[in-house]
Amino acid sequence: MFSRTENFKQYTTYYPVVSTFIILNIIVYVLTLLPSVGSLVTLYGIQANSLIESGQWWRVFSAMFLHAGFVHMFFNMFSLYLFGPELEKIAGKARFMTIYLVSGLVGNVATYLFYDINYVSLGASGAVFGIFGAFGALVYYTRRTMPMLRKLILPIIVISVIMTFLQANTNVYAHLGGLVAGFVLGLIYLHPKRILSWRKQKMAGK
Repeated sequence: MFSRTENFKQYTTYYPVVSTFIILNIIVYVLTLLPSVGSLVTLYGIQANSLIESGQWWRVFSAMFLHAGFVHMFFNMFSLYLFGPELEKIAGKARFMTIYLVSGLVGNVATYLFYDINYVSLGASGAVFGIFGAFGALVYYTRRTMPMLRKLILPIIVISVIMTFLQANTNVYAHLGGLVAGFVLGLIYLHPKRILSWRKQKMAGK
């Protein structure tokens, strides 16, 4: 399920939304490395609660595409590369995009609400955790029909949540906010009746 065997062309063709988000994050990361330009991108994009308090609300969105370094960016994008395609395939392009972006936004809004005014953060972790949350909803719906799916996905979610509390400098509220948002959206989008209806519509369209 999470084994990626596609070449680059196949991957970008089959999973255009996941590919677009990965490319965007890489481009923004490269921009942050450029002299002068990089510092401006970070300065105007990072989530700084004090600046959000003063009205710069775009930061709860822009911070999703910024990372603190290569390792930070790599692990988030590797998670998106690995887990995103299956959800995009199941939920569809528009719904996957909604899950990813809304989860990231909810995670960053939670960061603003629950951390103090001097807190500063950045990263796509909230959006990635939204993917995990949506898979959690899928596990809920298929708990009787696909028990193996539960055995595959639940350990990933549990380990990710545990690591959230064990790792230093981790934005706990972004992770948990994204996870909850993804789960709620997953309950809405991934209901078996909805998926069956979408598949029938696709078949009719062909």
